[in-house]
Amino acid sequence: MSDAQGKDGTGPGVTDEFSTGGSTLGDGVSPQNSASHPQAGADAVSRETEAPFPVRTAADFAQYGTSLAEDETPLAKAAEHSILARMDASQRPPSPRPESTRIFVVANQKGGVGKTTSTVNIAAALTQLGQRVLVIDLDPQGNASTALSIDHYQGTPGTYELLVEGTPLADVVVPAPEVAGLDVVPATIDLAGAEIELVSVVAREQRLQKALRAHPRVGDARTAGEDRWDYVFIDCPPSLGLLTVNALVACSEVMIPIQAEYYALEGLSQLLKTIDMVRAALNPSLAVSTILVTMFDARTRLASGVAEEVKSHFGDQVLKTYIPRSVRVSEAPSYGQTVMTYDPGSPGALSYLEAAREVASKGVNV
Repeated sequence: MSDAQGKDGTGPGVTDEFSTGGSTLGDGVSPQNSASHPQAGADAVSRETEAPFPVRTAADFAQYGTSLAEDETPLAKAAEHSILARMDASQRPPSPRPESTRIFVVANQKGGVGKTTSTVNIAAALTQLGQRVLVIDLDPQGNASTALSIDHYQGTPGTYELLVEGTPLADVVVPAPEVAGLDVVPATIDLAGAEIELVSVVAREQRLQKALRAHPRVGDARTAGEDRWDYVFIDCPPSLGLLTVNALVACSEVMIPIQAEYYALEGLSQLLKTIDMVRAALNPSLAVSTILVTMFDARTRLASGVAEEVKSHFGDQVLKTYIPRSVRVSEAPSYGQTVMTYDPGSPGALSYLEAAREVASKGVNV
């Protein structure tokens, strides 16, 4: 077979592409030819780098925000995600905005499963994807307010005033100082007595719903305009009391964080029964749209088993992204930050960013 033929003998081969000065470069290059014709080797390298699809560097990603093709390696994809996570929100390609405000309640009657952590980090991740987000802290402990660096000492206007005293939503919303595009309604310890004070109030289950509907930034593009909130996340206490019922009546979608441990499955049936009751009596549009597996430890067989059990029951409602156990996620609130700003390249931050992408891509009727 001649050098001018391909390996199948039917036509010009790769070696013909790089013939320079009488030496043959490419698959058939020999050390002798390469050494005796150094200029030919230099030409070959220069031509290679001028290919239509050059290797992209981290600087390329940072400058242009390009997306990887589906056939790129997992390592390259991970590198891109890390670069994108470290970019400012103004540089990151935005996700399409929903046609109208999507209102989520983040609920689970079991404590310690990552409700507040997931609320603030997905909310912050969505703002990095170009969305306008409101977080309503409905937990008297005020942990979401702490994570977003919002004052919530006793007497601070917040969800207590909103629900019990009827203060307009616009008067208790404050911007998050660390996250552009994120607004917060803080919770104070005053909220602990709200359930007792609301017992005698007419339509007590609908107080939050009415407050949200009355705000001009809640609605679709026609009624609320471009300045509307794209997402509202309501962080609930770990109970199924009147505060959680208010949230379930006010929202259209439920996000349930489930810790990848056996105890997390216990009590889930009671939450689903409560959701069914609220749907039947007060909010026909209520739906469990998102299940988020949190504190996932891939080293244990138990975590994988719980995740598979949840996925077999809920199907496509379960996000493909699992949130791993992460020290950075736990450290961030002590600095008044979400992990998205505290350590944007950490596994926890990258996982929440990917989970936020999934939330943004999923429709209401899942």
